[in-house]
Amino acid sequence: MVTSHQDQRRQLDMLLLTDAIVSLVLGTAALMSPHGLLQKIGGGEYSHSAHEVLRLYGCLRIAVGWIIYHVRTVDDGRFRRTICEALFFCYMLQSAAVMRAQFTDRRNVVNWIAIVLLTVIGFGYGRFRFSKGGDMIKVYELPQNNKIMR
Repeated sequence: MVTSHQDQRRQLDMLLLTDAIVSLVLGTAALMSPHGLLQKIGGGEYSHSAHEVLRLYGCLRIAVGWIIYHVRTVDDGRFRRTICEALFFCYMLQSAAVMRAQFTDRRNVVNWIAIVLLTVIGFGYGRFRFSKGGDMIKVYELPQNNKIMR
């Protein structure tokens, strides 16, 4: 049973690492997005306000990625469990917001990609927090000898 908890801990660390890398890459891409790309996505129209919001979201993603990357080394089970809950709700709310935009405004492929990506990552965190054993602190704080990319 201890091995199962250690495996879950390693899987959670891998999810955190994947999320951190994706957040850093997408955040950097959003921050550096050129005007022409936004004009193309916007159907030929450029919106300075939308571009600024995208850049601010990029800054937020970079910060979240940095935090998530460093959370992997924290061994406080309650803190890691709370992070899983927060990230689950955060990704589900983002997915719902993009889904609403997809069905009430101009539809595009970028929204579908965002919906799938946000939902998959959200369910990943939800699996650890709300599935069987998700309330057990052992899943979050068992010591691990070989950390993934410290």
